[in-house]
Amino acid sequence: MKRALVRYRNSAIGKYAIRNQKYAPILFFMGGFIFDTLTLGRIDRLYDTMVLCSHMTLLSITLYLYNLAEDGKWENTLLGRYTEYLPLAIQFFFGALSSAFVIYFYRSVSLSKTMFFFILLVLLLFANEFLKRKISNKYLQFSIYFFISFTFFAFMIPTLIKEMNTFIFIISGFVSLGCTLALITFIYTSSPSTRAEVSLNKLISIVLSIYVTINVFYYFSLIPPVPLALDTGLVAHDIQRKNNKYIITYKKDEWYKFWRSHHVNFHRQPDQPVYVFTSVFAPTDLKKPISHRWQWYNPETRSWEVTDDIGFKVTGGRGRGFRGYTFKNNIMEGQWKVDVITEEGLVLGVVDFVIKNTSEPHKKGIVKESF
Repeated sequence: MKRALVRYRNSAIGKYAIRNQKYAPILFFMGGFIFDTLTLGRIDRLYDTMVLCSHMTLLSITLYLYNLAEDGKWENTLLGRYTEYLPLAIQFFFGALSSAFVIYFYRSVSLSKTMFFFILLVLLLFANEFLKRKISNKYLQFSIYFFISFTFFAFMIPTLIKEMNTFIFIISGFVSLGCTLALITFIYTSSPSTRAEVSLNKLISIVLSIYVTINVFYYFSLIPPVPLALDTGLVAHDIQRKNNKYIITYKKDEWYKFWRSHHVNFHRQPDQPVYVFTSVFAPTDLKKPISHRWQWYNPETRSWEVTDDIGFKVTGGRGRGFRGYTFKNNIMEGQWKVDVITEEGLVLGVVDFVIKNTSEPHKKGIVKESF
């Protein structure tokens, strides 16, 4: 093995790798992100579940190996020859898990207050690129580990038990907190260098503060309601159901407005109903009540007024999401938005539009699509 390593380091490829080793963290970061982007799709797929579970398990093992390597635990062993690569492995798993959560959260996040949590997750993803020199900081290590662990269990537990509510979120938090504290305690008791470097009380306090912060985010509905996700949301002129398909007549937006399917201006003729159609992704067999909350912007009070809350139940498993719609007949001109929300008040998405009354039909841009 030693001869093979010497031959590799003396080869052209080995010399090139040594000269450019400062770029290794970026390559490992990009590798984890690209791997997840190309391979992950549905959180309830067996493959996705196995990939996420293996990443989380290997991250935990690698953290243990890395922290004990400073005590010379792995000297004169096969593992000892590769301890210098353990920080890169940690960075790879941080990047792979962060990018996986960004991919899944992107489906669940809306242009509402949940966007704040999503932005934090994206910042963590890109900050991972700069952690190489800081990765030896054990406070930082376990802070990021706990945040990722909490997010992991918040995804995985509802997916596995086919149920999602506030109690399940609390259970997910307790499981991640227990796993993180167990790992910290195990490393702390096994590693003299860790005991010399960190204060156990301070480290636990940091982890608990992160735990409280995430729960505060959840209480104020700042966390997207994963693993649910709004696949489609649009305002329509007509909806017909035929052969288990929904035929939707709506005005399509300009091609460059990729973030919205429908045109924001809805030209309504007298007595014409206004429909809002949504398809919501949920993992297989997960059942969840959701609602369309219709709101009208009152220009006099400069506030949104709730006019209707119309609910229906989502049943997971369909690839393109569970489909449903609500409609209103008596509707005023002006700005409207329909929040797609869970029974806990978490926002899946927002369908916004402006009602403009007209006596003549507007046919420009009107299309029919089946969902």
